[in-house]
Amino acid sequence: MKKLFITIFSALLVSLGTVNIAQADDYLRIGMEAAYAPFNWTQDTAENGAVKIEGTNQYANGYDVQIAKKIAESMGKEPLVVKTSWNGLIPALTSGKIDMIIAGMSPTAERKKEIAFSQSYYTSEPVVLVKKDGAYAQAKSLKDFKDAKITSQQGVYLYNLISQLEGAQQETAMGDFAQMRQALESGVIDGYISERPEALTAEAANSKFKMIQFDQGFKVGEEDAAIAIGMRKDDDRMAQVNAAIDKISSDHQTALMDKMIKNQPADTGNQESSPSFFQQVATILKNNWPQFLRGAGLTLLISITGTLVGLLIGLLIGVYRTAPQANNKALAVLQKLWGWFLNIYIEVFRGTPMIVQSMVIYYGSAQAFGISIDRTWAAIFIVSINTGAYMSEIVRGGIFAVDKGQFEAARALGMTHGQTMRKIVLPQVVRNILPATGNEFVINIKDTSVLNVISVVELYFSGNTIATQTYQYFQTFTIIAVIYFVLTFSVTQILRYIERRFDTDSYTTGANQMQTKGIES
Repeated sequence: MKKLFITIFSALLVSLGTVNIAQADDYLRIGMEAAYAPFNWTQDTAENGAVKIEGTNQYANGYDVQIAKKIAESMGKEPLVVKTSWNGLIPALTSGKIDMIIAGMSPTAERKKEIAFSQSYYTSEPVVLVKKDGAYAQAKSLKDFKDAKITSQQGVYLYNLISQLEGAQQETAMGDFAQMRQALESGVIDGYISERPEALTAEAANSKFKMIQFDQGFKVGEEDAAIAIGMRKDDDRMAQVNAAIDKISSDHQTALMDKMIKNQPADTGNQESSPSFFQQVATILKNNWPQFLRGAGLTLLISITGTLVGLLIGLLIGVYRTAPQANNKALAVLQKLWGWFLNIYIEVFRGTPMIVQSMVIYYGSAQAFGISIDRTWAAIFIVSINTGAYMSEIVRGGIFAVDKGQFEAARALGMTHGQTMRKIVLPQVVRNILPATGNEFVINIKDTSVLNVISVVELYFSGNTIATQTYQYFQTFTIIAVIYFVLTFSVTQILRYIERRFDTDSYTTGANQMQTKGIES
């Protein structure tokens, strides 16, 4: 067990040692999805002026990245992209995790309540993307989408434009454009509203898609069509940013966007002469296995450490909650108050989703208390305390399963509560709760996927990045599913082996002891 802890701790240090934390004095930290070509995307090399993504071996490029480089240059800093999910961009900014949002964001009235915006650095045009062979491929006006299932990205003005398509069915908003492309290709939706550069990208990448552009198109407010840089309201660099944007003429903007459309990642997997599904899967795995391996490694690291620390928390709470009440009144009161605190901790972390806990702990701690936590450490902390809340109840049940006669015998021998728990009860509890602990381990492996909201580069995050690069969503997520299955299946088999090792003739639980006594008598 000691060797196992040392190995895990060493792996943790090595993993965290590879995470580069940028200092605000040296870098301008830019928040973006890096998954919205041609505005921003992820690539494996620094070619075509790409910028390093913090904490990874990858780079970001696109129209937003090139604008970010100009802004950083005007400030005498190096740009550094902090890859963040769309819903996490504003929390990341207000909590100080990033310096600016340059991610194709419109300065809507709702967003202006939270953050400040620069002047516009691009003006968008809404269009509809449909399937080339679909029922709405020949649409010419907004009236031609009767009964069409239409959606757009959650939290953007484009979703509100669906009501202008007469008779269209407004589907639930989706998290990002990668999900929408996948839904469109599979026929879940008939189309989605996007901006012209993104639609051109999707159309060029997938021969099954078609962009519908209107002569008399959507009615869009000026603040919605404009795209601006998001900054904290107390940031005094706004004038400097606006001055840098003023130097970028409209002609330069158009030329830069055309250049980024030309340089964006191309997909050959969805063309008519594409290879078979399994050949595409093999190609993706061959070209991207290092990213899958790193993602799977971090997933294992977080889940193993979180499960072990959570088990330790559960054991400590279980021992404490079964301790006899102190004779001293003051200590008894403190013991009761601490017990109430533990109950609150257990109920809160069992009663709220881990994805919400991640947002609150990672962004909320920085915004409310000024505590900046490295995202990998934050992920381990989140999984650990979440697991600890569940394991405390599992341990409590395991302790109650031990025969009461063993407690009485220990007291008769003059053993303290601590000695009784350490030498008699806990060895049996650990064996009894091993299946439940294994189940928590498997759950943690899968639940690390929600940590992508705080930009932890685990397996799902890595796989989703590859999917946005290749535009081969089904193929990529098939690989992810197989890797998750291999991880969970392997863990299950290892734990079953450990259970069999515990099941020796010299080891019996309290219930087995009672049965043995009955047979002997």
